[in-house]
Amino acid sequence: MANVPTVLLNNGVQMPQLGFGVFQIPDLSICETAVTAALNTGYRLLDTATAYQNETAVGQGIKNSSVARTDLFITSKLWVSEFTYERAKAGIDASLQRLGLDYMDLYLLHQPYGDVMGAWRALEEAYQAGKIRAIGVSNFYEDQLKNLELSMTVKPVVNQIEINPWYQQTAAVNFAQHEGIQAEAWAPFAEGKHDIFQNPTLTALGAQYHKTTGQIILRWLLQRGIIVIPKTVHPQRMAENLDVFDFELSPADMQQINNLDRNESQFFDHRDPVTIEQIFGSSLAQLKK
Repeated sequence: MANVPTVLLNNGVQMPQLGFGVFQIPDLSICETAVTAALNTGYRLLDTATAYQNETAVGQGIKNSSVARTDLFITSKLWVSEFTYERAKAGIDASLQRLGLDYMDLYLLHQPYGDVMGAWRALEEAYQAGKIRAIGVSNFYEDQLKNLELSMTVKPVVNQIEINPWYQQTAAVNFAQHEGIQAEAWAPFAEGKHDIFQNPTLTALGAQYHKTTGQIILRWLLQRGIIVIPKTVHPQRMAENLDVFDFELSPADMQQINNLDRNESQFFDHRDPVTIEQIFGSSLAQLKK
């Protein structure tokens, strides 16, 4: 079983640097089985969200395993439809109930929209009450992150953002790390876009180290000091993604991957008003009710 290193969050909590994500596993039976398999494989960090609609399955997958709760690090996220102080308080309790847990290790604001400050205040209170061991954000730009830091009492411990070879987010990662905030990568494999698994640079490095392209990408992220949460429902791939601690990319290898940066999101621009309205409009409308 892999010995996954941990990172020290700015509030003193230790967090595994490599974990298991469950985005786009809406089938609850498949998700439950995948979570249990991931825990049996050696993962201890699990990442879900209210918006994924599978917190219940994650909780059941945890119950099915023999891993002690104290050995686990469970992350979930609050959706923008609950971004007011009162709704966020209820949303935190709802996540705990669905997960079947007394506390979560990390809880994030999923997007930087709506009443962020009101929602953050609810997270701060839950943190102080021991319902959450650490609080953070997801998809925040540097100015949004700094604004939250300056406006509120508790500093975020994590900013979970899209990071992959096509969208390396160097400035965002550097800023977060300079602020003492951990950068965490979602979509580390860019969901296979632009034939990432067949990329000549990555496949050549894989051949050099006798590793898969996916393992090369994960190693590159880990060596940048980034937390990463790859997703798969296949036990063989789970084991493969965890098997990345027996080699190290050289500075020249790292630079080869750095040169692949397209500097563009592979999904959407979080600052495009049309995109915001299309993707999050229904949730924002609920805030006005």
